Amino acid sequence: MKPRTNQSRSERSPELRTIDVRLLQTLFDLTPDVAFFIKDAEGRYVTVNESLLARHGLKRPSDAIGKRPQEICPGDFGRIPTEQDRRVLVTGDPLLDHLELQWHRPREPVWCLTTKLPLRDDAGRIVGLIGFSRDVRDYVRPGEIPESFARVVAEFEHDPSRAFSPAALADRSRLSSPRLARLIKRVYGLTPSQFIVKTRITTGSRLLRETNQSIAEIAQRCGYHDQSAFTRAFRSTTSLTPSEYRRRERTAKQAIER
Repeated sequence: MKPRTNQSRSERSPELRTIDVRLLQTLFDLTPDVAFFIKDAEGRYVTVNESLLARHGLKRPSDAIGKRPQEICPGDFGRIPTEQDRRVLVTGDPLLDHLELQWHRPREPVWCLTTKLPLRDDAGRIVGLIGFSRDVRDYVRPGEIPESFARVVAEFEHDPSRAFSPAALADRSRLSSPRLARLIKRVYGLTPSQFIVKTRITTGSRLLRETNQSIAEIAQRCGYHDQSAFTRAFRSTTSLTPSEYRRRERTAKQAIER
């Protein structure tokens, strides 16, 4: 399985339309704070790096290849990622910078930010997924991040159309505003306001790439009251209007598929 990779117009070339997964594995073997993986359409590991093996106490890739997370990790630490994989493979919706606890033998679980993207063949069919889990910016003991905080962040990432402000995040997490700010800074390297904007614009970018919804509809789904507010925020973050971004991405996709 070779993942298709999108490149900017200036970087695109026929030779780089696909990248050998062995090269990716070699690259991620050099990043001990990142667990890298590729899985097939059934959610079974196809490629893993050394860090993923170490986190699960496995000695060789064959201990993980052909298995799902629930087959190599106990309890919720195996069940939850297996369910995540199923959602990505069925819906095609990516999982982006999702905050979660992961198993890390022989130590206690650690907080990670997990990203999973669907892999598609030339016909657009989902044939697997690729992703990684990276340790949060600073080491944080499991008890230092309240479950209420992780739950509220997950709810907002799932539905950024809801009215979320730094004060609302703190209130729903049952945290003081200063503690919320410290947590978000440690985990994401952002202020609460920056985190909210990042989440909304990340969702908007995906919807612009992957759907035919109008920009006004996408603005509403991302929590903006009108299209002009979304356009201002999007241009401030990406230096492009939503329309310009959509045209660029579609042109790049068409060129890659030729």
